[in-house]
Amino acid sequence: MKRYLAALLIFFGFTGAKVQAQDLHFSQYFNAPLLINPANTGFDPNADYRIGINYRNQWASVMNNPYKTFSAWGDVQAFGNQFDDAWIGIGGVILRDAAGAGSLTSTKAYASVAYHQVLGLNSLLSLGFNAGWVNKKIDFSKLTFDNQWNGQFFDNKNLPSNENFAYDQVNYLDISLGANYAYFPTDNIYINGGLSVMHINRPVESFFDASKVDARLSMRYNAFLNALVKLNDSWILNPNLYYSEMTGTKELVAGLNAAYNLSGDGTMQVIGGIYMRGNDAVIPTIGYQWGGMKLTVSYDATISSLSSYNNARGAYEFSLVKAGIFGGDKAVKCPTVTF
Repeated sequence: MKRYLAALLIFFGFTGAKVQAQDLHFSQYFNAPLLINPANTGFDPNADYRIGINYRNQWASVMNNPYKTFSAWGDVQAFGNQFDDAWIGIGGVILRDAAGAGSLTSTKAYASVAYHQVLGLNSLLSLGFNAGWVNKKIDFSKLTFDNQWNGQFFDNKNLPSNENFAYDQVNYLDISLGANYAYFPTDNIYINGGLSVMHINRPVESFFDASKVDARLSMRYNAFLNALVKLNDSWILNPNLYYSEMTGTKELVAGLNAAYNLSGDGTMQVIGGIYMRGNDAVIPTIGYQWGGMKLTVSYDATISSLSSYNNARGAYEFSLVKAGIFGGDKAVKCPTVTF
């Protein structure tokens, strides 16, 4: 019964006249930078390129077919030799999610570009833009509805649903804008904040007839603030704060990562952290970095009222990010905080 109720809530959350939930996202938002803000594209002074993958498995204890979210992304710095104190970031991301008995799937592909301008000796301003194509589809033949109750069981083979669905899939263009500002007050402190607006073109997303309901997506507003604080040659602290709002639904994630220098030169690090998402979940993280490769694993332990349904078991995630330089040494155009 719990699994059935959860499936109903998820399904109608995605097919109602107005979507009142957040977009697909990861708890490790800091390891999915292009999904948070297009101004993050190419935003790494220490690397010429980055590629990454993210995976999330959610609500496995509640649903027979839990949410499984996967993304692959990459970005590169370009035209750095054309500017003395600026560069261009170019990147892209693919996001796919599948869940539920009705095989509700969402596939998104975005291309992004950002301009990064060094300001003086200790700050950096970035502006970014992305545009992408989104496809959502569902197999209604795998679902059952109240009209298909025959007095003994739900019969979706012989009884009609009598639901007014107009489509089994939708496609639309999605556009976002963002800005970033980084400040380096000392050689051992870095502060970075950003703002972004998603769905600025208000695309239509509904399996119902869009002429009869207001099925436009609301704009989503993201804000983040983070810092790197080098305590000594062994420890760097990384506090993070993330806020998102869409159609009145708000999300606040706050926490801290700590990196310990295992090799002396920073090429090998162990990472540990703890995050809190509102009154919903506690999120411990652990990771390991070797060279330009970083693997991070996290787990969402539910602390909300949903814990009575999922036995406090929420979601697990992992991310793998590779950053590198295209041969030789990199000419760093702004300050950095590293081991």
